[in-house]
Amino acid sequence: MKVRDHKSFVRFWTASTTSNFGTYITTIALQVLVVVNMGGSAVDVGWVSASRWLPYVLLGLIAGVLVDRFHLKTVLVVTDMGRGIIFAFICLFAVTGVLSIGWLMILLLLFGAMSLFNDAAHQSFVPQLVPRPLLTRAYARLEQSAAVAETSGPAIGGGLVSWIGAPFALLIDAVSYLFSGVLIATVKHQPSDKVKAGPLGQQIKEGLQWVYQHQYLRTLALNTHAWFFFHSMTMTVLVSFFLIELGFDASLLGFALAAAGVGAVAGTSLSSRVGERFGIGRAMAFSRILYAPAVVLITLAPAAINSDPQNIAIIFAVVGQLLYGFSMGIEGPLEMGYRQFVTPSHLQGRMNATLRSINRSAVVIGAPLGGAIADGLGFLTALSISIAGLGLCGLWFSLSTMRKAQIKEDEI
Repeated sequence: MKVRDHKSFVRFWTASTTSNFGTYITTIALQVLVVVNMGGSAVDVGWVSASRWLPYVLLGLIAGVLVDRFHLKTVLVVTDMGRGIIFAFICLFAVTGVLSIGWLMILLLLFGAMSLFNDAAHQSFVPQLVPRPLLTRAYARLEQSAAVAETSGPAIGGGLVSWIGAPFALLIDAVSYLFSGVLIATVKHQPSDKVKAGPLGQQIKEGLQWVYQHQYLRTLALNTHAWFFFHSMTMTVLVSFFLIELGFDASLLGFALAAAGVGAVAGTSLSSRVGERFGIGRAMAFSRILYAPAVVLITLAPAAINSDPQNIAIIFAVVGQLLYGFSMGIEGPLEMGYRQFVTPSHLQGRMNATLRSINRSAVVIGAPLGGAIADGLGFLTALSISIAGLGLCGLWFSLSTMRKAQIKEDEI
C-alpha cells in the first residue's frame, strides 16, 4: 500500500505543503523587511531570527510533555490559526509604521511559541496517519513538498516583495496558515493513547533519557545540535551577504535561495533509495560531509564580482545553494523516519520536542553570533567559521557509530 492511499495523510500533506509555501515566502519577506524597510543590520537579522526560536529554549522540554497529553490535531489547528493571526498583525503594524525591531521580536516570540507546539505535534502526528513501515516514505513525501516550496517559495517571495512590498508578502503566509488549520481540522485519524498526567520533571527526564541514552539517537542528537549552531550562523550571514556584499535585489535573493529548494527536490527524490541502498547512517553521513564544500562555493562569489559580471557571482551562489539543499534533501526524510520508527508512541512528543528545543537553542546562540561576527570581522570571516564547524560535524558523524544505523524491528 502506498502513502497516497491514506486519504487522511494526503489531507495533512496538502495542509503542510500550503503552509510551507507561505513559510518560504516569509523567509524572504521578513529579512527584507528588517534589512531594507527597517534599515536593520546583520545583527538585527540575527536577533530577529533568534527571537523566533527562543521559546524552544524556554519551553521546549515542557512542550514535549504537554503535547503527549493532548489531542495532536487540536494542537495543530489552534497553533496554525494563531500563527496566521500573528503574521496578519505584523503586516498591519508594518503598514501603519508602528513596527520596530523590538515589536517584531515580541510578535515572533509569540509565533515561535506556537510553532514549538505545532512542530512537536506535527512530527508526532504522522505515525497516526500511516503504518510505521511507511514512515520514511511519508516523510520523504513531506520533505519533497517542502523542497518544492523551498524551490519556488523564495522566487515567488522575491517577486511579491518587489511587487507588493514585504509587509503584504507576509500576509500571504498568514492566509496559508489559516488555510492549513482549516484543512487539518477535517483530517480523520487514529489517535494514540494520551500519556497519563504525572510529575512534570519525571516525564521530561524520561524524554531526555530516551534521546540521550539510545545507542544511535544520542550521537544523532549531539551532532545535529552542533550542526544547527553552524547552520544558523550560515543562514543568518548569507542573507545579508547576498543583499549587501553581492548587491542582490529581492528578486535575485529569491532566485539564489530558491536554488537550495531545487537541490532539496533532487535530494528528497533520491533519499529513500539511497537509504535502502547504503543504509540510513551512511547516507546521512554522506550528506553532512557535503555542507562545508557547498558554503565554500558561495564564498567564491565576491572574487567573481571583482573580475567578472555579477551573473558569474550568481552562478557560484546558486551552485553552492543547490549542493546545500541537496544535502538537506537526502538526510531530512531519513533522519525523521528513523527517529519516529525507533521511538515508542508514548514518547513521540517528548522525543521531538527535546531534539527541536535543543536544536533551536543552538539557533538562538548561533544566529546573533553569526551576525555579530559578520558585522565586526566581515562576512567572509563569519562564513569561514561556519565552514569549519560544518566540516567538523560531517567528520564527526562519519566516524561515529551512527553511520551503522538501520531501521530494524530490534532497534525499537
